[in-house]
Amino acid sequence: MNFYKILVINCLTVVSLSCNGQTDKKNNLKMTNNTTSKNPLLCDPETGVCGMPETNEASGTIVEKTEKSVKVVYFTDPICSSCWGIEPQLRKLKLEYGNDIEVEYHMGGLLPDWSYNSGGISKPSDVAHHWDEVSVYYDMPIDGDVWLEDPLNSSYPPSIAFKAAQLQDKEKAILFMRELRELVFLKKKNIAKWEHIAAAAQKVGLDTNQLKTDFEGNAKTLFENDLKLAREYGVRGFPTMFFVNDGGKKEMVYGTKPYPFYETAVLTINPKAEKIDFAKDWESLFKKYNSLTAKEFTELSGTNRKDSERVLNELTSKGKLEKLTTKNGTLWTKI
Repeated sequence: MNFYKILVINCLTVVSLSCNGQTDKKNNLKMTNNTTSKNPLLCDPETGVCGMPETNEASGTIVEKTEKSVKVVYFTDPICSSCWGIEPQLRKLKLEYGNDIEVEYHMGGLLPDWSYNSGGISKPSDVAHHWDEVSVYYDMPIDGDVWLEDPLNSSYPPSIAFKAAQLQDKEKAILFMRELRELVFLKKKNIAKWEHIAAAAQKVGLDTNQLKTDFEGNAKTLFENDLKLAREYGVRGFPTMFFVNDGGKKEMVYGTKPYPFYETAVLTINPKAEKIDFAKDWESLFKKYNSLTAKEFTELSGTNRKDSERVLNELTSKGKLEKLTTKNGTLWTKI
């Protein structure tokens, strides 16, 4: 059996996630666990993960050696909307516990292809309206029209490209992933196409020629290794994070959860982990992260959601920030 097919998954959301004062939105998503449990890209507000079908694979033992006290083994995918939904929490975790944690990114293989038909999802256009709906849940801008205008046939190309980027520079690879996600979620670009992959790579300072060489060579093997690793770890969906220490102790956070879940996992693995009191003014935040959504600015600055958008708009009017507005939200970038 082609193990790629094992990794076809569903995109699910979580009702406990704060969404700018919205309440009980699950009534707006008319889907059930039965209709989404075998499909990629669909979200069920009762869970919080992009879930995979059950397999008989045994869960692997996780023992990671790291210079930092906690390693976060993160299984994700470039087009996983639930993973986009945890960007605010993940960015805050890196700022507060960056001295103690190291995040290790692995690709999970969200969408191998469209060679299936179940639960009402058989083609890209079936996903479009759904992405618009889950955008409200996460309070993160997601424009589903990409599935109508220039749909992806697979998430494997951008996943392999990410592995190629890691071969050049792990930090730039993370920036590269962010660019890919902004392209697909906000700018409606088909990031399975090389032209968009290359544009994202060039923007973050990667060598596009080397990226192409690695994309067609070693990165494919690294991607297959990630898929195998996900099976060995017993990963059932995305996002999945394993918080581990050198002794093999581990905590798992499965699906999209509020920030305290991630912080608690760090402190469970290392009770001595020290929280960093990072600067929360807008200049410092945009120096660390070149682009922020209102939800991200709220999470990082501690400003309430309504005031966050007001502050960001005022900075835009003063020429400090550039604003990209989509039908489902806004992204601000430092000029």
